[in-house]
Amino acid sequence: MSQQVKPDQVKPYKKLATGKKEQVAQMFNQIAGKYDFLNHFLSAGIDRSWRRKAIDELKEVKPTRILDVATGTGDLAFEALRLKPRKITGVDISEGMLAIAREKAQKRKLEELVHFRKADSEKLPFSDNSFDAVTVGFGVRNFEHLEKGLAAMFRVLRPGGKLVVLEFSRPRAFPVKQLYGFYSFKILPFFGRLFSRDKDAYAYLPASVAAFPDGKDFARLMERNGFRETKIRRLSFGICTIYTGKK
Repeated sequence: MSQQVKPDQVKPYKKLATGKKEQVAQMFNQIAGKYDFLNHFLSAGIDRSWRRKAIDELKEVKPTRILDVATGTGDLAFEALRLKPRKITGVDISEGMLAIAREKAQKRKLEELVHFRKADSEKLPFSDNSFDAVTVGFGVRNFEHLEKGLAAMFRVLRPGGKLVVLEFSRPRAFPVKQLYGFYSFKILPFFGRLFSRDKDAYAYLPASVAAFPDGKDFARLMERNGFRETKIRRLSFGICTIYTGKK
């Protein structure tokens, strides 16, 4: 792979001795209250269309049981309701983010249909072959050990089930590449600091995208961990990518 920095070496708080997993949980606990606002504001609302396109990738498998890993405040899990599943389970390591997801479910009277719980993406507390589909929205680059997370998601998928990963990626073409770089490392951290008051969090986010093995590199990691029929679908000039694979 071409990245000089490994994803597990990119952490939100460089001065702390704790591991990436602990720091990611701490970071999202701290910015949870502003996360949804900043997501929509900094993406000009286009993140909603990305989620719709990601969930559309599951229509063919008609899932009744869906697991949303690194669910955050639950936006991708709620988007999956369009598929009319029997149950959606969202897991995350941040209690702060989960609290907001549960509040959304309560307000929408969806507690029986969408359930949220704290869980580690690398040690999913579910039996083998438990889900028809697994989704991850903007979360895999935050895994401390990416392949352990992929292996765990493969394990809980039923045979024939489908994984859909929605993640930021690095545009390659001029001038989008240059504009994206300026926005990611200058504009995004400025507004992130302004609204979230966490100067490290929104510097970490573009750094984590830069270190993530996107495109064919990530598809190869999926295949190495058992997934077949992997596909890559780039969105918005390569700013975001949907990865799919089957068990």
